[in-house]
Amino acid sequence: MYQGKALSLTLAPDGIAELTFDLQGESVNKFSLQTVAELEQVLDLLEKNPVKGLLVKSAKDVFIVGADIMEFGAVFAAGPEQITGHLAKNNRNLCRLEDLPFPTVVAVNGFALGGGLEFCLACDYRVASTAAKVGLPETKLGIIPGWGGTVRLPRLVGLDTAVEWIAAGKENGAEEGLKAHVFDSVVDPARLLDAARHTLNLAIAGKLDYQTRRNRKKAPLQLNFIESMMAFETSKAFVGAQAGRNYPAPVTAIKAMQKAADKGRDEALQIEAEGFAKMAQTPVAQSLVGIFVNDQLLGKKAKTWEKKADKKITRAAVLGAGIMGGGIAYQSALKGVPIKMKDIAQKGIDIGLAEANKLLSKRVERKKMTPSEMGNVLNRIEPALAYDGFEQIDIVVEAVVENPKVKKSVLAEVETKVNPDTVIASNTSTISITYLAESLSRPENFCGMHFFNPVHMMPLVEVIRGEKTSDVAVARTVAYANAMGKKPIVVKDCPGFLVNRVLFPYLAGFAMLVRDGVDFLRIDKLMETWGWPMGPAYLLDVVGIDTAVHAEKVMAEGFPERMQRNFTSCTDALFAAGRLGQKTDKGFYNYELDKKGKPAKIAAAEVLELLKPVINGSLDISDEDIIARMLIPMATELARCVEEGIVESPAEADMALVYGTGFPPFRGGVFRWIDSIGAQVFCDMAARFGDLGPLYQAPASLLAKAANNQKFYG
Repeated sequence: MYQGKALSLTLAPDGIAELTFDLQGESVNKFSLQTVAELEQVLDLLEKNPVKGLLVKSAKDVFIVGADIMEFGAVFAAGPEQITGHLAKNNRNLCRLEDLPFPTVVAVNGFALGGGLEFCLACDYRVASTAAKVGLPETKLGIIPGWGGTVRLPRLVGLDTAVEWIAAGKENGAEEGLKAHVFDSVVDPARLLDAARHTLNLAIAGKLDYQTRRNRKKAPLQLNFIESMMAFETSKAFVGAQAGRNYPAPVTAIKAMQKAADKGRDEALQIEAEGFAKMAQTPVAQSLVGIFVNDQLLGKKAKTWEKKADKKITRAAVLGAGIMGGGIAYQSALKGVPIKMKDIAQKGIDIGLAEANKLLSKRVERKKMTPSEMGNVLNRIEPALAYDGFEQIDIVVEAVVENPKVKKSVLAEVETKVNPDTVIASNTSTISITYLAESLSRPENFCGMHFFNPVHMMPLVEVIRGEKTSDVAVARTVAYANAMGKKPIVVKDCPGFLVNRVLFPYLAGFAMLVRDGVDFLRIDKLMETWGWPMGPAYLLDVVGIDTAVHAEKVMAEGFPERMQRNFTSCTDALFAAGRLGQKTDKGFYNYELDKKGKPAKIAAAEVLELLKPVINGSLDISDEDIIARMLIPMATELARCVEEGIVESPAEADMALVYGTGFPPFRGGVFRWIDSIGAQVFCDMAARFGDLGPLYQAPASLLAKAANNQKFYG
């Protein structure tokens, strides 16, 4: 009956039509503009021809992953009327689908997210494979469902479940979907189409009442006034507290459901569209959609590198156990890559195994894995005090103490124990890869692989290429990072690489503010309010004051014109007093274990006394200027990194800070933040503080952006 680039429609002799999603040129199905246009043509045919029932399926391993987010930029920029008009096209399609004069059944074989799930909700029955994953993740992009998610889901599954699914935006498995009544049945993948056809035949025969279902989806919510008021007000309060003021979409979705609760389908869809358009115009949505697009870029670049790898990473090793080595071993084993964990002392091995065991036990407690699966992961970690079997290793990650002499010695030693083509990577956070390679006879097989602590939580891995690092070494290391479920970004060698080179100017801004008499507690609170997960003082405690002091010296030696300081800083004072942060339970804050066994920070009066000798004055400064003085050094240094080619693109630079430092995602990254305020505004702001030193002076690329009224993102 129909063959397009995204959809095909066939009609069998028994009167059952089959609609197949199969978007050409893509590995997944998306609700692109092309798909929406073809669905309209398919519905024309279905309405005009003698059809008894419709079965919908996918020819790919997934059903529909959602709308094509790459199309969002142009749509969002067109304004509210264009946005609601864009939504209306497919809303008309889904209402026509829902109103067809015969039953409809959809076979959900994989991901059905966002618009993919909204399509399914417009069908009468949903039969799922055990491999199905469904959800409405729009709030994670700063928007709300726009094709009926806030309308049909609460009428099908109840308000509480709908609020939970929409506000959280998470993916749900097939069993969760069945329990929530999103799915009518769940079967093995091999039986999916047969089960869907059986359900459709029952509906055609009148043994399933699909019309009553339709009527419920098209009617107001079945709640009286008191029930409705209590449910919605409680939900808004709870979700608002969870999401925080920087993420308005979850509460906006609940408000749309509340406003539409006493309305029929068509009026409710209009309310939803207005809420969507409102959110789509916010900087938060633009930033979060930008994060998604940038993340897609990272994934594509990582896959391109992986294709260049000459062999698959099947066995790995980590040198230096302890917390970091244990974290690397845990992540590798968890993702299925067996790993040797070598240390020179049994104590280090014990600490590394304890770390892996602790992380796995938590997964078992949270029912994310079974005890048997935990045992399998632990069996993939092989502790070692010697180099036995290292000739079979594909990649070795060195994670010993951050000392150049020690690292050079260990690297030279391990090179003699592995095959000539084994890649060796250093987990150094500050030491030059080119410098460390001087101890190796095969520097082309050596690169940096910088993990962030804690390894299991931080997604970023910096892959650092030295002057002699080969493409093959980079490709294999990226492939290993991919296998570990990480987000690798390839950067060039320089002091601090990318993230630490940019983070320490931010911390220098903090040290100068404290020197000038600004209370560090005020700075922490302000930066957390601005969106950081923790303020700079708290961050230094978590990193370790000793670690920060060491790294700061490395950065000062590497970039003396900008990062060499001429005053004793607050971190120097704490280091001299032996207050090293969380590791000693005392830093800028004191730490005590809370009920969950996690270190909780407590303001410490003695710190204020300790810092008095390094404070020079009592600066009267606004909150806005404190934020500016914190962010300008980070932004100017990041711009220099792009200028110098340390990182290839603004998108990768932004994602490195979001994934590596916790830069607020709702602001989209440093460069997207500069775009939001304007390059000229930023440069003027930097000029106001230019007397603080070179870190506050905008580099040539930023000045050019300002002069030409350009943005980092189109």
